[in-house]
Amino acid sequence: MKPKACLLVFDGLADWEPAHAFCQITKSGKFEVVTAGFSRQTVTSMAGLKIAPDLTIDEVNPEDTAFFMLPGGDMWHEKSHEVVENLLHRLRERNVLIGAICAATLEIARAGLTRGVRHTSNAEAYLKAMVPGYQDDDFYVDELAIADQNIITASGLGSLEFAREVIRHLKLYSDSDAETWYDMFKHGVIPAGMV
Repeated sequence: MKPKACLLVFDGLADWEPAHAFCQITKSGKFEVVTAGFSRQTVTSMAGLKIAPDLTIDEVNPEDTAFFMLPGGDMWHEKSHEVVENLLHRLRERNVLIGAICAATLEIARAGLTRGVRHTSNAEAYLKAMVPGYQDDDFYVDELAIADQNIITASGLGSLEFAREVIRHLKLYSDSDAETWYDMFKHGVIPAGMV
């Protein structure tokens, strides 16, 4: 059985943010891609796409999960979600790769996963304004995406940089192939011999 790469899905998720990462995960053939929701009811993304979750959050098993991603969405501005926070701690205990992009970085900070871990978000001021008690300023990095201690965080503007970190950490490609992929999608640089 392949390890799982799991995407949290919910009404209003920013569906473009996980797209590059999960496309490459699927193409690698190394992982079983699954979606997890607060229930198994179909959710609607920001773009109006309907997604039926494969699992509920409670059914996610850290022992067979290699990667768990929280995409952005307005939901994260409203409040913390205890069921998500509990899962994040269980995943962290098993050293599962965790990714959060855009507003989902708020949940990572609320769960205390930014303590002693280099991280980023939409802005340091954004984390301070949205997460009462946030005190991890010394570990904030002003980059589009950063990976540290098996946690990948990214700005909402950094979905390609986020995907590059996922590709690297899941060892989907060699480092040089990961950079070639990034240059193609970020800068339109097509390697010689591919045309």
